[in-house]
Amino acid sequence: MSLLAPLPVEPSIETRVRVLALLQALADERRLRIVEILRGGERCVCEIQPTLGVSQPLLSHHLRVLREAGLVRDRRDGRWIHYALVPEALAEIERWLGRAEGDAAASAVAKRFDTCPPGSTP
Repeated sequence: MSLLAPLPVEPSIETRVRVLALLQALADERRLRIVEILRGGERCVCEIQPTLGVSQPLLSHHLRVLREAGLVRDRRDGRWIHYALVPEALAEIERWLGRAEGDAAASAVAKRFDTCPPGSTP
């Protein structure tokens, strides 16, 4: 290991479990599409269903998976349910991916230093 490589800071088990649940919830094309739709703001189920072109029970299933993972929240308005993204959940994914990106960049720099002949600079 290079002297320039950062010391690994391992995330907690709780953080790993949380991020895994978030990523598993996003590991479906329709759920990703729902997230894309909700990026435009809160939407009623009656607005999401025609856009996705799926049955109401299937849409409810996908929304439940996203809600249980903490990616969306719901709000009842009479007989309609409105859904919105939970920004903190998306930020947690971004932090996790940014950490992975930072680790990869640090590894690349460390590798360059490890392979340079003595007395030369990368």
